[in-house]
Amino acid sequence: MDIISHGRNLQQNLVQTYAQNQKTKNFFELLNSSELSSVIEQFQPAHRERVFPPTDTLALFLSQVQNTDSSCQNIVNQYAVQRMRSGLPVCSTHTGSYCKARQRLPLEMLSALVQQTAKLIDEQVPLQWRWKNRSVKLIDGTTVTMPDTPDNQENYPQQQGQKPGLGFPICRIVGVICLASGVILNAAMGPFKGKGACEQNMLRELLDTFQTGDIVLGDGFFGTYFLLAELVNRGVDGVFEQLGARKRATDFRKGKKLGPSDHLITYKKPKKPDWMTQEQYLEMPETLIIRELKVSGKILVTTILSPKEASRQELKSIYKNRWHVELDLRNIKTTLGMETFSCKTPQMVEKEMWIYFLAYNLIRLVMAQAASYADLEPRQLSFKHTLQLWRAWRNQLTFFHNDNESLEILLGLIVAKLVGNRPGRVEPRAVKRRPKPFSLLVKPRTMAREEIKKNGHPKKQK
Repeated sequence: MDIISHGRNLQQNLVQTYAQNQKTKNFFELLNSSELSSVIEQFQPAHRERVFPPTDTLALFLSQVQNTDSSCQNIVNQYAVQRMRSGLPVCSTHTGSYCKARQRLPLEMLSALVQQTAKLIDEQVPLQWRWKNRSVKLIDGTTVTMPDTPDNQENYPQQQGQKPGLGFPICRIVGVICLASGVILNAAMGPFKGKGACEQNMLRELLDTFQTGDIVLGDGFFGTYFLLAELVNRGVDGVFEQLGARKRATDFRKGKKLGPSDHLITYKKPKKPDWMTQEQYLEMPETLIIRELKVSGKILVTTILSPKEASRQELKSIYKNRWHVELDLRNIKTTLGMETFSCKTPQMVEKEMWIYFLAYNLIRLVMAQAASYADLEPRQLSFKHTLQLWRAWRNQLTFFHNDNESLEILLGLIVAKLVGNRPGRVEPRAVKRRPKPFSLLVKPRTMAREEIKKNGHPKKQK
């Protein structure tokens, strides 16, 4: 017990010392801001007195996706025990009422909460967390599967190479993430294939997320003429890797030379793509002056034209930060658990996506608070470490005298472990542990069940 008390005092003193820093921002105040309250009030549906009112349902949904057991049954069981401890009437542990309450939550409220939370955090980011006092935003796409139901298959068809009944509905998600704080600012969701399935199409829905003076980082798939032109029109700079035919055609002997493998070149407007209207095409400029430079075997294209504004080495350094978006998406999908949605209708799947993003942003808010106290940057802290501590902290509040004491200890524990700085790290995309020796399901499950009833289970593979 003495060791525990000593460790608690040590962590508390650590955070209190950090909190004396005048640069500290109180990110937790954002949770009580009028902006977030107005979003909830604006979109909260009319309701009568229920066991699961909208605000409680929102809190339970958030807690559900942060739990290691994210089933509806688990969260309803927890809620029933919580009501009993609070002296409220005991509610049923059946999940039907809770699932219906989730369906009544407006999609617009969930998406607005994510965007407003991210905006408030982004506005509070200290200048020293930014790149040359400019906000850097990361863009990338990913895919997520969902339960194999007729409604999900209709809206998010499975991949073409899979037979009916053997695949899973799959969707694309494109997100915009703040480099400084790690919060997801906005996102768009669409089918994996078919009309509107292209990541570039979905990104066009998110262009209003970018503000004048921002810098956008993305891989070569996004560095198209029309996106570069749109960014220039909005007063936004972009830095992308160059891929495809244009990369092979790059000749640094042409254009205006700025330095070794660094020049300005004029791009001509390509043919009108199918997704663009004739009116939009005519509004696009006929030419664009773009800066091309070669660093570490990659050719980067950027709208930052002056070497005085960003040197070749600085652009190389900032583009390395693009990798953070890959790690952030992995944190949302693997660490937080959004790799596979659990909802069985397209409407609920989209709500589930926004709830995961809201939960992710709230963990990022905790990391921003801890980093601010410790005079660190959020990227120096571990998301998984913070999530694990957050889960433990919520369950152990009764061990502490008051919330302020426990919160200070939590922040101290978060900053006590920093992530390693391992530039150029390379790992194989392979796993050592072998899968269990089950054969693949190559026919619809109903058909497989009937064959088992008739012939018994097949022999295990050796």
